[in-house]
Amino acid sequence: MDETAARAGAGTGSAAGAGTGPAAGAGTGPAAGAAGTGAADAAPGQRPQRYFADPVHGPGIDTAAVAALADETIDFRFKALPADAHGRTVRDWLATRPTLDDLGTPLLTLDAAALRHNLHTMAAWCRAAGVRLAPHGKTTMAPALWQAQLAAGAHAITLANLPQLRVARAHGVQRLLLANTLLDPAGLAWIAGELDRDPDFAFASWVDSTDSVRRMDAALRAAGATRPVEVIVELGGPGGRTGARGVPAALEVAAAVLAAPTLRLAGVGGYEGALAHDASDTALATIRGYLADLADLHRRLAADYPTPTPIVTAGGSAYFDTVAQELTPLTRQVPGTAVIVRAGAYLAHDDGFYRGISPLARDTTATPLRSAMHGWARVVSHPEPQLALLDAGKRDLPFDEGLPEPQLVRGQGPLTGATVTALNDQHTFLRDAGPAAPIGAVLRLGLSHPCTAFDKWSLIPVLDHADTDHPRVVDLIRTYF
Repeated sequence: MDETAARAGAGTGSAAGAGTGPAAGAGTGPAAGAAGTGAADAAPGQRPQRYFADPVHGPGIDTAAVAALADETIDFRFKALPADAHGRTVRDWLATRPTLDDLGTPLLTLDAAALRHNLHTMAAWCRAAGVRLAPHGKTTMAPALWQAQLAAGAHAITLANLPQLRVARAHGVQRLLLANTLLDPAGLAWIAGELDRDPDFAFASWVDSTDSVRRMDAALRAAGATRPVEVIVELGGPGGRTGARGVPAALEVAAAVLAAPTLRLAGVGGYEGALAHDASDTALATIRGYLADLADLHRRLAADYPTPTPIVTAGGSAYFDTVAQELTPLTRQVPGTAVIVRAGAYLAHDDGFYRGISPLARDTTATPLRSAMHGWARVVSHPEPQLALLDAGKRDLPFDEGLPEPQLVRGQGPLTGATVTALNDQHTFLRDAGPAAPIGAVLRLGLSHPCTAFDKWSLIPVLDHADTDHPRVVDLIRTYF
């Protein structure tokens, strides 16, 4: 982000805005089968327990823990930074006002201007659409970026597994959605302990079978849990991933949850992106059919929810517009409903898969997102006239949703006609660049799929503007994969 109000980095600036996340509905009840308000849970002199759909209060993360990331000492663990940075803290190195010229290759960078644009574009879209945002934090695994998302109005952070939850709790994230079923007894005991220890912590997990409900309940009983764990019944679809297959099966899961004293039915949800992978008419029809079933499930459970603010959640980064169109009518049909989308890739966006499928790219009236991540690689070999080899590979750049896209030669300008044809572990094969990419030239590469870009870097430089001749490094983003 920028160096003043919108920086999202490792403690070197303030988060982007205040924690404003508007909430839809009142607080929720104390136990798995009782309605009411969170305040009703509190004994005299105690703070009320927080439930997942309660209104947001405060920054939603331990800002001091995020700021402390700037005190980490740079060393050999961080391949993005030069050896002359070793021994300095992140804060001290940034104080030297480094530039892109000070960094080597291979390299992944983020663009502060594009991050800021995407952050506020998505927040504005969610407000206009009448949905809450719980961005999927597994994309970045970066507490500083989570802090920026929460400050821009995100209701919660979504994660995918227990290790990711531990990272979030280590940085004081107060509201977490696990888009998965947690069955590990030790993990459930840990969650129960976190809920009992911190009345401000709100957590919801998915469940998609009656067997999973029984296992969760048994593990939580064994752990001596005193606060019920909120769960969202996951609906899947034929050929998809997890999720109960069909509304009748999902209703059976919900009934099992309602009968389990250690669990509390919070709502319904799922991941429509497992059922389609493009924006064709056929794919969109599949998505709408799935969302219609999810809405039907939510309506059927309306009288059974032990909360005045039931959740319905879907929406990755590819179809969140369709999710909003199909699910926001539920806020009238089931009063108090909170519709939550979970897009995570929007913050970094890309020059590949999401550029082609993002709803904000398909809608010509919308403000499009901008790619905020780039790869940088150096030409190290020209073994054939039309073949160049670069010093970045699969261990540095994403490749699962499309190969990198040559964009420019540093110091020379745009690179046209060249194509990346393959990646090895440590090399990129560049065809048809010709004399525009001589040995020693540094190329900027557009990338596809943020989720498999961030995981290759533990400390990522943030440039003020990636399109300038000499971008300055204004931040370093710490990731935990």
